[in-house]
Order: sequence, then C-alpha cells, then structure tokens
Amino acid sequence: MNTPRLFLSALALLTLPLSAQAQQVADASSTPESAAPATAEPTDPDAATPATALFPNQRPPDRRGLNVFEPLKSDADRIGDGEPRFRLGANFAQQFQSLGHDNTAGVNLVPNAATPAPGDSVNLNGLMAIGNGFNLATANLVVDAVLADGIHVNLVTYLSSRHHQEAWVKGGYLQVDALRFLGVPAIDRVMEYVTIKTGHYEINYGDAHFRRTDNGNAFHNPFVGNYIMDAFTTEIGGEVLVRHAGLLAMVGVTGGEIQGGVTNPDGRSLAVLGKLGFDRQLTPDLRVRLTGSGYRNGNAASSTLYGGDRAGSRYYQVLENTLATTNNQFTSGLINPGFREEVLALQFNPFVKYRGFELFGVLERATGRAFNEAEDIDRAWTQVAVDGVFRFLPQEQAFVGARYNVVSGPLVGPAVAGQVTTAGQDISINRVEVGGGWFPTRNILLKAEYVRQRYTDFPTLDIRNGGAFDGFMVEGVVAF
Repeated sequence: MNTPRLFLSALALLTLPLSAQAQQVADASSTPESAAPATAEPTDPDAATPATALFPNQRPPDRRGLNVFEPLKSDADRIGDGEPRFRLGANFAQQFQSLGHDNTAGVNLVPNAATPAPGDSVNLNGLMAIGNGFNLATANLVVDAVLADGIHVNLVTYLSSRHHQEAWVKGGYLQVDALRFLGVPAIDRVMEYVTIKTGHYEINYGDAHFRRTDNGNAFHNPFVGNYIMDAFTTEIGGEVLVRHAGLLAMVGVTGGEIQGGVTNPDGRSLAVLGKLGFDRQLTPDLRVRLTGSGYRNGNAASSTLYGGDRAGSRYYQVLENTLATTNNQFTSGLINPGFREEVLALQFNPFVKYRGFELFGVLERATGRAFNEAEDIDRAWTQVAVDGVFRFLPQEQAFVGARYNVVSGPLVGPAVAGQVTTAGQDISINRVEVGGGWFPTRNILLKAEYVRQRYTDFPTLDIRNGGAFDGFMVEGVVAF
C-alpha cells in the first residue's frame, strides 16, 4: 500500500473547501447585479440561533464548541414549571493509521508462556510489526437534561473504546447555574456569577483537557493525539466556579480516586484542586486567556491524574512488544510518571486568538511518588507544549496547525526487597505534529496529520530505549 499516496489523498480532501470557496467567488463575480436575491442569506448559519440558546450552560458538541473552556453562563435554560428538557447526543471517531516504529533496546529474553516447547523464549524488547490499517471506531453517548431553571444533569457513556469494547459509563454530574426555586433574590444575584458542579466527572485541572480527544469526542482537538503526559481523570467530588468581568476562580474537592471506596481509610485522602484565570475578548478580533491550575493529593489510594484515560491512546501499538494487545497496552505513545500515592501538579495555560490565528500553550510541573518509593523521594516531571493553529474560510471551516510537545523527568527507580530508595534514570520524550482539518458541516470533521515522536535516555533494557515512531494519521469525526 502506498502510504504517501494515501496521505496525499487525505490532503486533497482537505483542499476541497478551498476550491469550493474559489468557485463561489468566481460565480459571484460573474452574476449580474440584477440577478442578486432581494434578501441576502446570513453569512453565518449559526447566527440565527446562538449556541448558548441551544446548549445553555453547556459546551456545544460541534464546531460551535471550538475554543470553549468553561461554558458561558446563560439563562436560556428556563423551563419554569414545565417538564424537564432532554437532549440526546453522540460522538463518533474513526482513524486510518500509517505509522512505523523502531528502537535500540537490548535483548530481554524470557520463557514464552504461549508455547509449550522447552527452551522457547521471547524477546520482551522486540517490537510488534505494525503497518497501514484502520483503528477501532470509538463512540460516546451523551445524555443531557435540564431538570429545573439553571439545573442540568449530564451523563457520558463510552459505547466503544480501545480499552473497553463494551459500553461503560465515563461519568456524570449535576450542574447548578441558578437557584431560582429558592425564591431568594440575594442568592439569585450571587448565582449570576457562580456555577456549582458535583458528581463523578472530568475534573477541571488545567485547560489542556478542554482541547483533548475524549474517546469518540475528537471534535475540539485540532490534532489526532493528546499530550504526551495526559492530565485527565474522572473523580467523585464537587467544584465551585466564580466568574466576573473576565476573571475566574475555581476550587474543588474530590475523593482523589477514579472509583472511590471506603476500605483502608488510613491509605486514602481527599484531593484539592483550584484554578485562577483571566479570559476576555479585548477587541472584536483579539481574545486573551491565561490560567493557572493546581492539584494536590498527599495520600492517595490510587491516584490517576496522569493515568485516568481509560479509553486509550490514538497511536495504536507503537513501541509495544510482540505480546501486546490493543486493549491491554492501551496507552501507547503516552507517559505516566507513576505518582500513584502522592502528587502535586501545577499547570499554566496561555491562549491567544487573533482573527483566525490561535496559540495555546502548556507549561506543567508535577512532583510525587509511587506506593513503594521512600518518603524522601520527590520526583519532578515537566511538560511543555505549544499549539499554533490557523483557521480560515467562512465560519473557520478549515484549519492548519502544528504542535510541539516535550516531557522530561526521572523514572521510578529499581526496587530492592520491594522498596525503591532512589529515583530512576532521567528521560525525555518529544513529539511534533503537523496537520490540518476541514468541517464540511458544523457536525462533521475530517483531519489528517504527520506525527514524529522520539524517546531519549531510556535504560538499555527498557523497550523505549532509542525508541521512535512516525507516520501519518487520518481521522473522521461526527458530533451532535
């Protein structure tokens, strides 16, 4: 199969909007003035019905949700004494993958449990052969309901994912933007600035999680992959968000775990998170946002801040050995620093949008330790990422962009009698993604990218030693 030809075909599809726009301009210039319609159609089909009216206090699932972080407050969810208002939505994504990988790791032979032949062995550092093909289609089911004025309930179910092919619930929450049923004017005035969320939900740590792919929901990520150190998890708890005149502040408390539990009370503690920021449209062409977030869990039963994505990576089987399976080794291309017992994480995110150009950054530092590490070990990891995207055509229907992402930090050290007394080797990973996309409609997205990832300074017997993968990805997404 000719990989360059496949990628060029995808790029040709992305150029269709350019040729269509050129044809529209040519047709307009050749149309006599007398033939012009008496009433011009609106140039923006979304202008007649704003997204805040269709999805009040929620992020629109389609193109109108681009660059939406915390959703804007709206009073369009008033139902008075009427019945609850219900909306059913879904997200679907499918990728074509054409990646190759290699490494320089030393041979690590172990008995091959898959065959009964005496002396048969397998090299755990030998890479699985991968080539061109389609990945498993992923899908989300979204249920949203307005129960009363300003009160929403939201539930997301993964219908199919890399890690779980069966349907299972991602999470759900109750969101309160108004308390009109109390009939207290003072509270109503306070709630003009306050949003309360509680449930088992995606925590609001950092801004990067607003731009990531969430299983079938790949509509708001301008690239195919997520960040290498992917700060995403669902936890049980609550948060309060206050916004006024472009300023925002959030504080939250959770159980600190992806599932929760009541056993081993001395081995678990609450997690605390917060966010401060500024987000304002300074001129009609210029928007500026800057936020800083923090997350702290000092005694977790099983912290998953950097391992909470149970759906899986988009880069299937890269740097995996010959015994790997798609669902068991579902984090290919990502790195988890292993802060299972203790973690303190800080993330700063600048975002600037000027007309069609947008710049988004991630500056992150996380410290912590695993269960079997000595208490005086405090490993520190850093992540830096920069996204540059240029959107063009009416309603920004097409875009091109590039991302650079680098992560570095020490691995968990070697264990002696089950205990780790020193930090492991310092390593680094860097990735470059270059691509583009096209929205044929506001509910359909086609995107393609070239990706290259390099692994540096991994131990000789680590399969990622001298590791690298690169190639092309094409993804189609539907959201409504």
